[in-house]
Order: sequence, then structure tokens, then C-alpha cells
Amino acid sequence: MEAARTIRHAVEHVSQLRQALEDHPALGAAVGQVKRVQSQRFAGTYADLLAGGPYAAPARFFMTELYSDKDYAERDAQFSRIAGAIEKFFPEQVVETAVALAQLHALTEELDQAMALAWLAQEGDDASDARRYALAWREVGRRQDRESQLTVVLRIGQEMARLTRTTGLRVMLRMMRGPASAAGLGSLQRFLESGFDTFAAMAKRRGGAEEFLAIIERRESALLTMLFDSPLVACETELGRTLGQAP
Repeated sequence: MEAARTIRHAVEHVSQLRQALEDHPALGAAVGQVKRVQSQRFAGTYADLLAGGPYAAPARFFMTELYSDKDYAERDAQFSRIAGAIEKFFPEQVVETAVALAQLHALTEELDQAMALAWLAQEGDDASDARRYALAWREVGRRQDRESQLTVVLRIGQEMARLTRTTGLRVMLRMMRGPASAAGLGSLQRFLESGFDTFAAMAKRRGGAEEFLAIIERRESALLTMLFDSPLVACETELGRTLGQAP
């Protein structure tokens, strides 16, 4: 039941972080601003993919499910309810994906909250969102955690690609709709089906999934390196361009 323990620990950590936001509304608002900037940044970084072509759908999936500013409370609650049964309820092939998703969400929420604290510390400076974000990033640091965050994102993508090559799994997922809904797992079920269909369509193009994930890795790694190592003015300029803002 290692998967259950891992998921339960991740969900409990997110719950604690969320409680802190309820206790401090200003911090909650700052987290919302940080997430908004991150979602806009992703849209800017991948504007070419989102505009159309073979990678438009997977880019939208990543933006909606992994880089979005939307509230994942419903999915968290479902993870919490089924943590003890996930290895029995879901096919073995999807358990690792569910575990990775829970871990990613916990780490992301932790980093976003740390960013929000640094964001609040700049209140009244009248700086652009790009500058505030770059400054908050460097204040938080935690380079290894940032690299781990990207590693898990890529692993989820790799697992989704692998699942599409599992014979009969799509039929199995479709058959799970009723039981999943009855068990209160509709949100998790939708994530799995959406991810499967997105990567299955992309996999029809030889090497498509691998190429898409390589684009994600290349661009996100470049962003990570820039935010840690480049002069602050360069970070502000590049982020401002990506966000559609003047530095």
C-alpha cells in the first residue's frame, strides 16, 4: 500500500497549506496572483503550440491540468477518499500516474505558497509582475525542488504516453466511468481519460509524444536556468515579453 501512503501524505500536506491560506486571506490572494502569472507564462511560452498543429491538444492539457491556476480541491478530496483503495480500484497501469500527480500537486502548492510570501514582501514597490515574479523566484530558491517539479511533470507525460500503448486500457477506462462516478471519483476519472485520449491522438504520429515532451523539457529547463542564473534585468525583460507586458 505504498501508493496509498504516498497519496495520503501528499493530500494531507496540501490540506495544511490550504488551511494556512484560509487563515491568511492576503496570502491566499498572493498565491492566486502567482498562479495567474504562471498560467499566463505557460500560455506565452507555448503560444506557438497552442495556436494549432499536432501539439495544440497536449499543450492545452498540460496548461489546464498541470500549469493552471484553477482550483484542484475537488480532485484533492477524491484522492483523499480513495487513498486506501486506489491500488484496488484503478488498474495497476494508472496507479503510478496518480501517485506522481499527487506528489506534483503537493510540491507545486508548497512552492507557490513560498513564492506568495516573497510576492507579498514586495507589496507597494510598484514593480511589474515580471519583476516581482523573478525576485520572488530568487528569494525562494530551492533549485533542486524546481528541477524535481519539472522531472515529475515529464514523468506524468511519459506515463500517459506509456498508458496509450497498453492494450485494452482505453476500454477499461471507459467501463470505469459508472463505478468511478458512483464512488465520487469523477474528477480523477476525467483527468485520466482526457490525458489518455490526448496522448493517444499524439502517438499516432511516430515519435510525437517523445518530441512534445522534449519541447517541454527544453523550454522549461531554459526558463529555470534563466530565472536562477541570468541577470535580473534579463529575467524581467524575457518574462515581460512572455506575459505580454513591457519591462
